[in-house]
Order: sequence, then C-alpha cells, then structure tokens
Amino acid sequence: MKTLVWFLFGVAGGFVVAHFMNKDPRGHEILADVDARITEFTDRIADAYREQESRFAGLVEDARGAAAETVANAKAAASDAADAASETARKLTD
Repeated sequence: MKTLVWFLFGVAGGFVVAHFMNKDPRGHEILADVDARITEFTDRIADAYREQESRFAGLVEDARGAAAETVANAKAAASDAADAASETARKLTD
C-alpha cells in the first residue's frame, strides 16, 4: 500500500512539473520534442505491427489454400478407392 501511495505521489508530481515546464518557452520546446519522439516511436511500432499482421494474413491464406487442396486430393483418392472397390465387388459377383 505504501508503494502505491509513493507511485501516485510521483505521478501527481510529474504532472505538476510538466505543467510548470510547459509554461516556460524552453520547457514547452522540450515537451514538444519529447511528444514528437513518442509519436514517431508509436508510428514505427504501428507500422511494424501492420507489416507483421499482413505477413501472418498471407501465411494463413497460403495454409488455407494448401489445406483445401489436400482435402480435395483426399476426396478424389477416397472416391477413386470407392470406385475401385465397387468395381472389384461387381467383378466378384459376376
């Protein structure tokens, strides 16, 4: 509980210091620079996330296509096997 109080005190103190810094032109410049760097960082992270997301989407689509092809091949093989078994049964009964 004591740690939480100190944490909240530090956050509140940071807001107060930032408010006073923002009033001074040099402080305002520093805060604007920090804000620009944070924005640049978050933009880079967002771009990297979108790039990875598109890569995964491509991999999933490739896997989906391969699975569909495998299912189609399995159906064809099962159909061929059923036809062969049916043909064999017909020959045995004749």
